[in-house]
Amino acid sequence: MTASSSSALSGPDFPRPVRKKVDRASMVRVDQAGEFGATVIYAGQLAVMGDRHPMSRHIAHMAAQEERHRAHFDRMILERGVRPTLLTPFWGIAGYALGAVTAAIGPKAAMACTAAVETEIDKHYEEQLQQLGDSDPELSEAIIDFQAEEVEHRDAAIAHGAEEAPAYPLLFGAISLGCKAVIALAKRI
Repeated sequence: MTASSSSALSGPDFPRPVRKKVDRASMVRVDQAGEFGATVIYAGQLAVMGDRHPMSRHIAHMAAQEERHRAHFDRMILERGVRPTLLTPFWGIAGYALGAVTAAIGPKAAMACTAAVETEIDKHYEEQLQQLGDSDPELSEAIIDFQAEEVEHRDAAIAHGAEEAPAYPLLFGAISLGCKAVIALAKRI
């Protein structure tokens, strides 16, 4: 195609497609914040449940995977010179409280929390993968790996009674809404 034929396909009759700029720094920032949040939610749950409940072993396993995810994004933040969210201290307190409160309600409420959080993270990671395309293989590979584990966590939570938690639809909805808000804030602040 010559330059003149290429320009013939643009203009008022054939506008050029607008490509949305992918903000990889924002992605890394929000992913690191989310993985940090997951580690403190599980820490709050384990602090309340201790070793006395059989669910604690499952929660500890999920917490270890989340810690691996967080450590990976901590490294990416340093390597890429990305500013972490300024809200980390708040996330630490809020996440720990969420974990502790849901565990205090009971193991099924703790699992409802996991199901809600991991459902939103799965959606969030899927959106990021769509935006990235093939522009950042390192970030995409991490997201694909971690997304698979987040889906495992969600499925395990449901298998362990999440949907049987008291007021499950309300609990799930409130936690999902909170996750969406946290994601939106961490992208910018």
